[in-house]
Amino acid sequence: MEQGIIIVLLILGVTVIMLVLDLVRIDIVAISCMLALGWTGILDLQEMFSGFSSNAVIAMLSVMILGRGIARTGIMDDFSKFIIRKAGTRKRNLIGLLSISTGLLSGLIQNIGAAALFLPGIMQVSRRTRIPASSLIMPIGFAAILGGTLTMVGSGPLILVNDLLRNEGHEAYNLFSVTPVGIVLLLSGIGYFLLLGNKVLPKKEVGETGKTEQEKLVEKLNLPDNIKLLTIISESSLAGKTTEEAGLWKKYHVNLLGIGKGDDVVYAPWRKTKFEDGQTLAVLGSAENIKQFSKDFQLEDLSASRYFSDDFNPNVGGFAEVIIPPDSELAGKCIREYSLRKRYAVEPVILFNKGERVDGDFSDVTISMGDTLIVYGRWVKIKSLKESADFVVLTGFDVDKNDKSKTWPAIGCFVFAITLAMVGFPISMAFLTGALCMVFTRVLNISEAYEAIEWKVVFLLAGLIPLGVAMQKTGAAMFLAESIMSVVIDLHPVFILLMVGILSTVFSLFMSNVGAIVVLAPLVMGMAGIAGIDPRPLVLMAAICVANSFVLPTHQVNAFLMSSGGYRNADYIKAGSGMTILFLIITVSLFYFFII
Repeated sequence: MEQGIIIVLLILGVTVIMLVLDLVRIDIVAISCMLALGWTGILDLQEMFSGFSSNAVIAMLSVMILGRGIARTGIMDDFSKFIIRKAGTRKRNLIGLLSISTGLLSGLIQNIGAAALFLPGIMQVSRRTRIPASSLIMPIGFAAILGGTLTMVGSGPLILVNDLLRNEGHEAYNLFSVTPVGIVLLLSGIGYFLLLGNKVLPKKEVGETGKTEQEKLVEKLNLPDNIKLLTIISESSLAGKTTEEAGLWKKYHVNLLGIGKGDDVVYAPWRKTKFEDGQTLAVLGSAENIKQFSKDFQLEDLSASRYFSDDFNPNVGGFAEVIIPPDSELAGKCIREYSLRKRYAVEPVILFNKGERVDGDFSDVTISMGDTLIVYGRWVKIKSLKESADFVVLTGFDVDKNDKSKTWPAIGCFVFAITLAMVGFPISMAFLTGALCMVFTRVLNISEAYEAIEWKVVFLLAGLIPLGVAMQKTGAAMFLAESIMSVVIDLHPVFILLMVGILSTVFSLFMSNVGAIVVLAPLVMGMAGIAGIDPRPLVLMAAICVANSFVLPTHQVNAFLMSSGGYRNADYIKAGSGMTILFLIITVSLFYFFII
């Protein structure tokens, strides 16, 4: 065995161990692998840094920008509302509907593009339903990968396989030749998570660093974050009363966030506002207190049919911690005198007066400088509060920047990029062109485009791609493939299919799936010739199986979604192992009984 092959196999082995054990961040492992190949002389300088100019990396950062532009328009907000309306708030229903949607789209565009497009909507669904994002993102990512096997343009390897076959004088496949296999794989993957999701998906929320500012504030101050929508029906005794007369604060410890009737919504209504029949109230408090308030006044709970009002979701409003500075007009007055609700349309929830916590009705408590108020309101109103000299707002927040006027330019840029890729232009060039169009049409500015890029993912891919180059350059890939194939060449054809599937799976974990099929295609054709098997379906199977990359987050889709889901390598090993075995069983069975 040549020295170069030994060095590459050693680096490969150490990289695999580091990725599996999850001792350090995966991007650091990838960078270390890349540098090791350079310092040992296996790769020259240009080859060592070739990953940064690779099509895979450019395509990935481009779709990140495209995804941010689509999210900016609010399209995925509408999508999340549609999904919840159709699927309700049950996790199984959401996983099924989201996976089907992502998988089908992935059959027409590159799977990383489908994942990028759906991620903002998935995050919205998670926030609206209070289902942890980690329970939704991985199934959707796997569906995007499996959906790439639905057509011959669904993934890079399937696009490339026809060129590889033509170069060897074989007939190419048509667009839907692979569709029957892809449908079975997609449905099987969805069924896998519907049946076993509770056992294989992470059960814990994303760690503390993954919590939002709102979640941290709610936990720190033990704030009530239960919002319910109640309707005043004709039998209700609440009609004609004011907030004070009904005892919302004093008796029930419930805060009134807004009153709606028809399309009109009044936020943090004035205390003298009288309730009317047909109004919908958004109230904040503990589930027990709200239930008692609703029961006493014969109110109808709308929360089952409208889980979260669009006017009171986390993107629109939330809690803010506010300090009263010495020169504030509110200092020395009570909230009633200052008319906080009328001025800023925010609802005071808790007061820390001279270090003591005051809940319930503190409208007549004199506010001192240095006191802290916890208020709930729309971010646009809290922004006005922040700009006032009377308050110091400590809570960080982002005012909703969705711009509906950019919807069609954003869609146009995305469709333009997809069209360029489908008519034959390189995916990286097509998607980067679409990303630049987002900037030209002012859907995003260039700073926002850079902020959209997840650099951890970029360095992960750029660091591992040179490993594939080294394996091909030194002959390590050929050595491994031929050594393994020699064991099964005289066995039953099903073992040859199984070995092709296993080889494709292993190669796809540590090199780009496109690079894997480039290495495997000539070997598979040679083995097919020796075994007397038609090489076309065997090469097609290899192109499908290089998508069987679920055990580690090295596939573009898994790497892209890893941070959003708060996943560790161990999470992919746990969930991906079963999916990998299922993928191999289905693919080998279908090709053996129906195709070869």
